Amino acid sequence: MPRGPQARQRATKEDRKAAMPVLGRIMKYLFRHYPIHLIIVVAAIITSVLASIQGMLFTQTLIDAYILPMLATGSTDFGPLAGAILRVAIYYAIGIASTYFMNLLMVYVTQGTLKDFRSRLFTKMEKLPISYFDTNKHGDIMSVYTNDIDTLRQMISQSIPQIINSAFMVTMVLISMFSLDWRLALVTIGMTVFTLFATAALAKRSGANFAKQQVAIGKVNAEIEETMNGQKVVKVFNHEAETTEKFRKLNDDLCDASNKANRYANALAPVNAQIGNLSYVVLAVFGGMLALFGVGANPLTVGKLASFLALNRSFNMPIAQVSQQLNFIVMAMAGGKRIFELLDQEPEVDEGYVMLVNSKKDANGNIVESKERTGEWAWKHYHKATDTTDYKPLTGSVEFSDVKFSYVPEKEVLHDIDIYAYPGQKIAFVGATGAGKTTIINLISRFYDVSDGRIRYDGININKIKKDDLRHSLGMVLQDTHLFTGTVEENIKFGKEDATHEEVVAAAKLANAHGFIKKLSDGYNTVLTGDGGNLSQGQRQLLSIARAAIADPPVLILDEATSSIDTHTERLVQEGMDSLMKGRTTFVIAHRLSTIRNADCIMVLDAGKIIERGSHEDLMEKKGRYYQLYTGKVVNA
Repeated sequence: MPRGPQARQRATKEDRKAAMPVLGRIMKYLFRHYPIHLIIVVAAIITSVLASIQGMLFTQTLIDAYILPMLATGSTDFGPLAGAILRVAIYYAIGIASTYFMNLLMVYVTQGTLKDFRSRLFTKMEKLPISYFDTNKHGDIMSVYTNDIDTLRQMISQSIPQIINSAFMVTMVLISMFSLDWRLALVTIGMTVFTLFATAALAKRSGANFAKQQVAIGKVNAEIEETMNGQKVVKVFNHEAETTEKFRKLNDDLCDASNKANRYANALAPVNAQIGNLSYVVLAVFGGMLALFGVGANPLTVGKLASFLALNRSFNMPIAQVSQQLNFIVMAMAGGKRIFELLDQEPEVDEGYVMLVNSKKDANGNIVESKERTGEWAWKHYHKATDTTDYKPLTGSVEFSDVKFSYVPEKEVLHDIDIYAYPGQKIAFVGATGAGKTTIINLISRFYDVSDGRIRYDGININKIKKDDLRHSLGMVLQDTHLFTGTVEENIKFGKEDATHEEVVAAAKLANAHGFIKKLSDGYNTVLTGDGGNLSQGQRQLLSIARAAIADPPVLILDEATSSIDTHTERLVQEGMDSLMKGRTTFVIAHRLSTIRNADCIMVLDAGKIIERGSHEDLMEKKGRYYQLYTGKVVNA
């Protein structure tokens, strides 16, 4: 990898090129959603600038038209002077009111923008495929919502108004300078060019490191989130020191990137301030000479010189302010890049058109769609070629035909999988970790799509079924339970939002969760927080089973559903699980082989292949891999 100044320069140029589209997208968003607000803001800025210019130009009038003549004549009539000062005070009052109103509008625009971006990020996140969350750390994604969004706040609320204000101020001040004395104006421009070169040099060195800083913040947040979730594991294995060292390294990287970014960024203000002071001194000396010796056809008066020096301060100040705001803009571009990377992610593709609808039978016994909930479901299949629609009852049959799958193209994890589950059958998958059991479940729910082969659901190619409707027909109980902040009843109703309290209780009884729920402080109204941290792992699993029960799906997927339940609780829930599975097609992944003895078909997987299949009795008689897993005995060939 190239090092040194040339490499840094190339990196900075690339960052600037990448930043311009980001800035363009942000500005396009602002003008699209807040055009009137921005027009009013610009008008307020112009008003404020003109008021300030009038105040500075008044210095010439004050000295040349009032003070010097009054000193020369000894006049004590302050009436005209008081009237002039009052007019200037009015100008300044208008400028102050305009600035205040502009700031109020920018607060509204800024907060509205941040709110909208957070909403857009969350909406997009809900449309992303599971693969995105499998390949990106959750803490890094959270950093986009917090740190990266916050970088936009500073830019929109302060940097953009300041730059607009500075642009108008510099333009109007420059015009005013030339109207007073073109020679001093040229000297000012020369000093400004020097200032801009210094600003560009410092900004170039800090720009690349601001982007690195945002990436480093994401890594630190991801590590904190990951360590917090795995704190018990860290302590059990006494890895506090190693975990602390890993975090210290990430924190050092963040500190290093921040130091490099802010080292040059923080130098911008003092450097520009000192150059501005130098410009003031040069102009004062040069202007004083012009005023004393009366050089030129239009001599420089004391009043003009005083006004010009005031204008010079106002000319250098915006440049210094812009150089400071460049830091926030560079940070916002780095954060904006990460925001738009998430927003630009391809959403989960769904080309399905077969829908799940409530159904009933008409007078002729044909299945038709029902506008009311009937408890019966059917697949609504529209055939474009013939412009006809037919309805097929949802029964829950699932068929895999020569299915192959790869998470990455180079490594196939499922090889020629053939499965046929009849409606109401219980299919169990067993095998070592990594054999492909969970992958099969992911394919049924279309969290991932097959690389080759075909899956049919009730005889329909699963790719033709809309994903929402497909998943609506599935009930899932996963090994890693997740409960949301809310009451126990609300968590169970997550499986069916319009369920009645009686239905919630019935589902809880079916899962044998009713007993422990009644013992909670507020029963079904007990509030769960922290992913149900006030419940045992077994109790959380029972609630997830009740959540699946209330959905009343025709197909159940149980991924290690009882792995976290103790033996006593397992016996309590097994009866409820059997009742739940009755009449439903069920796919079970289990390490406790005793729980699947009554499965209609047990499939043994190894390295992505089905190596054995049959009932418990059949597989025990074969004394193959299943026999070894069940008994722990090694059978000699």
